[in-house]
Amino acid sequence: MEKEICKISIANNWLGDEYFFYENNTIKRVYDHHSLNSNKTEWITPKEISKQSKDKLIRSCPEEFKEQIMQILDYP
Repeated sequence: MEKEICKISIANNWLGDEYFFYENNTIKRVYDHHSLNSNKTEWITPKEISKQSKDKLIRSCPEEFKEQIMQILDYP
């Protein structure tokens, strides 16, 4: 199992939306679709993440991981 770099939450209401970044450049997203359909998990690529979500992820990212996460996200 790859080592986790960090977890970043970009939830903006009571629905969860967390991204887990791993050393092998993989990204796992755990989110709530709605109150009765929670903790859905999917493995995603940077291309599947909107520019708006990438902006939120970088803003919420701990400073010590920011450069590494920007590279994984292919963030400008």
